[in-house]
Amino acid sequence: MPTAVISGSGLWKPQEYVTNEELVIAYNAYAQRYNKENAQAIERGEVAEKPLSSAEFIEKASGIKRRYTYCKEGILDVDRMRPKIPPRADDELSHQAEMAVRAARDAMDAAGKSAADIAMVVVSCAYTQRAYPAIAIEVQQALGIQGFGFDMLVACSAATFALHRAYDAVAAGSADCVLVINPELTTPQVNFTDRDGHFIFGDVSTAAIMERADTCTSVHSYEVLSTQALTQYSNNIRSNFGYLSYAEDAQPFADDKLFRQNGRKVFKEVCPMAAEHLTQQVEKAGVAVSDVKRWWLHQANINMNELIARRLLGRDPEFLEAPIVLDEYANTASAGSMIAFHLYNKDLQPGDLGVICSFGAGYSIGSLVVKKR
Repeated sequence: MPTAVISGSGLWKPQEYVTNEELVIAYNAYAQRYNKENAQAIERGEVAEKPLSSAEFIEKASGIKRRYTYCKEGILDVDRMRPKIPPRADDELSHQAEMAVRAARDAMDAAGKSAADIAMVVVSCAYTQRAYPAIAIEVQQALGIQGFGFDMLVACSAATFALHRAYDAVAAGSADCVLVINPELTTPQVNFTDRDGHFIFGDVSTAAIMERADTCTSVHSYEVLSTQALTQYSNNIRSNFGYLSYAEDAQPFADDKLFRQNGRKVFKEVCPMAAEHLTQQVEKAGVAVSDVKRWWLHQANINMNELIARRLLGRDPEFLEAPIVLDEYANTASAGSMIAFHLYNKDLQPGDLGVICSFGAGYSIGSLVVKKR
């Protein structure tokens, strides 16, 4: 069976970003106006009063200080409270494909690969901007890649689940080189009028090349030693946006159609699941937790990351043991662990071990144990 390696990674971030302070000014203005306009209904108990937010609350609750946005316009507009993304014609490159192509080219350069080397393209993320044609096939066309491509939706575990499919393809011999891309255009699904969710997500795109070890020429590459995935059904993280709204005569952009979660339950249930999953994963790979040099964990919430790391290590982690990128990027759905990998892998030495892990809605958890070559 061929040995599979991650031979390159890529990252693209938008030029625009929104700080906590900017978000809070816009949200609080909206909340105060809403409460004033609905004062009588609030007094009668018919609708809930919107609580105010603060930059301190956001940072304490999440570790987030700012987030990149594909389109900042509209997000801070009290009369709009959502990004204003201009439509593109069907014959133009779609917004999400553009994000994907930018990260893909970065990963291809890092791996020393051309379009002719790639046999399979996977676009895997929390949301795609349309059902079909697949964003992956559009990206394949834009990059001049032959072979085939497809989309995957596995919420915040999309990146690791896609890397699993890439590993399987290389190991089975169905594709010698696979391009995996995670164009996370998440801000259009954020309810910017919800105090508990308006600050969580940011936009970014990551990519990785998985190929046979005997074709790898890159300076920094990682052999995949083991993969593991787990899903367990839960309604605690949910997005109901979909085409059935048309048939159900439902408001397609109502609050229940946007991202929502029961954060306390997610924290309580996912943290022990992730820690147990990772412990089993490294044991499956034949190594001890103490042998792992770097943990590239999903970037959803700093408190979750720190708790999971403490459960694994039995102590507080040092920064480079489990790097945090939340402060700058916020939660970028499945891309978070890949941002951490991209930014913090080149310092490792041959033989060093690392784990890439993501977890999220579903619930879903995916991970890979890798070794620097």
